[in-house]
Amino acid sequence: MRVSTQKQETQRQHDALDPICVKVFEEKVSGKLKIEDRPGLEEALGYMREGDMLTVQEVDRLGRNLLEGLIVLNDLFEQGKAVKVLEGIAAGEHTERTFLLDLALALAEDRRRDIVKKTKNGLEAARARGKVGGRPRVVDDDKRAVILTRREKGQSIRVIADAVGVSVGTVSSVLKDAAVTDDAEAQP
Repeated sequence: MRVSTQKQETQRQHDALDPICVKVFEEKVSGKLKIEDRPGLEEALGYMREGDMLTVQEVDRLGRNLLEGLIVLNDLFEQGKAVKVLEGIAAGEHTERTFLLDLALALAEDRRRDIVKKTKNGLEAARARGKVGGRPRVVDDDKRAVILTRREKGQSIRVIADAVGVSVGTVSSVLKDAAVTDDAEAQP
């Protein structure tokens, strides 16, 4: 099973798993989500039968949330299924929970929390220097004008998004930015 977010490169995981797995399930969502919000993991777990072994590159592929990872492990072991971890402190084949598996999941959650904290700190530091992080804007001045004009005519955000070829969130952001700009200009 391999789990990666949309923009992450996953070839390394495929290189490790393809030669040794009957079937590789790919998931492009966060490992911190609940099991029911991870369709790839649910599909992999549903595919497995008693005696099968779920192979993951690292234990954090089961979850970067300690509780969710423990639930996956407990369910697998109760159903007579095994887990093989290729890398990390819990590397090896497991048929029951061990201290190392639990510790590896706890460390994965801690690592995720640390990454989030460092990312927020980095964005705040960049903002303090006048730089704004994030993805490049997909709305140029022409699209912005179209969005604002269509909204003035009473069109819904969804209709505008479809017409301009951007997401509903992008349209909302443009409208919000325009409202903030108008408010700032109206103040003495």
